[in-house]
Amino acid sequence: VQLQASGGGLVQAGDSLRLACVHSRRIFNTYIIGWFRRPSGEGREFVAAISWSDGRTAYTHSVEGRFAVSRDIPKNTVYLQMNSLKPEDTAVYYCAYDHSAWSDEYISQESAYDSWGQGTLVTVSS
Repeated sequence: VQLQASGGGLVQAGDSLRLACVHSRRIFNTYIIGWFRRPSGEGREFVAAISWSDGRTAYTHSVEGRFAVSRDIPKNTVYLQMNSLKPEDTAVYYCAYDHSAWSDEYISQESAYDSWGQGTLVTVSS
């Protein structure tokens, strides 16, 4: 699966950004698109995920209530709407594809994802 993330940029604290992840069309719709981020000098961490088949979502605690993940089925695109951005949200953001059905246990784990996009940089200044 090919994925391409876009929409990153430089914003101020409190601003909003919307990231987009376009992926190649799949025959079966039972899969998950996840968003991860990698702050400078740190490991990659789970941000959010959405089930393509039923729109079920999950978020890491630090972004709940500020970020929202959604999908546009005709456009094969998943969005990550990021509101009330904080300097600690600064990172390279990646979208990823997991061919499996939804699992609360695995959706936040990097190893569950089969394909990754190239990343888009989000910088939030204070």
